[in-house]
Amino acid sequence: MGRWRRLVNYLSTQPPVSQPWAVATPSNVFQLELLLAISLISIVATVAFKRLKRPGMFIKACGVRARKVQRTMQEIERKTFHLATLLVPIIHQILLWSGDWTNDECVKLCWVITAAGWTADLARVYGPPWARRLFPLKRLLRESEKNRITGGCYLSLGCTLTMAISPPSITLTSILFLVLGDMSAALIGVSFGGETVGLKLGRHGKKSAEGSAAMLVVCFVVGCVVFGGVELREYPVAIGAIVATLTEVIEPFGLNDNVTIPVFSSIALQFGFSRISSCHVGQGQGVALLKEIFSNFDWLY
Repeated sequence: MGRWRRLVNYLSTQPPVSQPWAVATPSNVFQLELLLAISLISIVATVAFKRLKRPGMFIKACGVRARKVQRTMQEIERKTFHLATLLVPIIHQILLWSGDWTNDECVKLCWVITAAGWTADLARVYGPPWARRLFPLKRLLRESEKNRITGGCYLSLGCTLTMAISPPSITLTSILFLVLGDMSAALIGVSFGGETVGLKLGRHGKKSAEGSAAMLVVCFVVGCVVFGGVELREYPVAIGAIVATLTEVIEPFGLNDNVTIPVFSSIALQFGFSRISSCHVGQGQGVALLKEIFSNFDWLY
């Protein structure tokens, strides 16, 4: 009967489970290091791709069909520019890390920048001709954005709203969902969409199951990395990843996804973490249950 005694002794020596989210929140240093690592990897990958003598052949070697190679190259060019959005959480974390800025002050700064950007863009679209001529970023505008508000304005608004309603770690994760998740959905969807699953998703049938699956996986992995020190992180992260993916597919209310993805996913993450924060503080539920079960067999030893 020594096995029972050894098992009970083992269970009794297990360390207590800390309360998730309330105890082990990601530090500013960790978040900043993670962002810098992602940025460095993105820069190296972008430079390496641009230096390829025959990028089309490389894309084709990755399994992309010949008829999709050109469009895939265009999508890569467009989405790599969106990686500049990582500057938002990087600057946010640097300001918080310096100790001279609070999160509320960062939010106020973002509102000022957002208001300035929207004012300039509205003047470009609806204002006098000279406002369009003097617009500083006119060379970066896509053809579809020349007569309407740019995606950058919606991106700025989405990041600012997310920062205003979320703690810094949630803000960072939600923006990464937008940048990396949306980018993976676009690249995988354009490259392989419709080949494995013929189902078309979205309002106009332009979304693919392959792209949505890629976004779900990327968002889940990113969330688990950010909250690597938080117990039960997989549950709220899964909720946030699912909401981010569904938001990208459904495009609720017809709003620009640069606003809806970070805002909705941040709300979902906070809901998920609020649920696990009420978990029992002390021994893990599984360990406690096993202890209770084996306590009924004291007579064996």
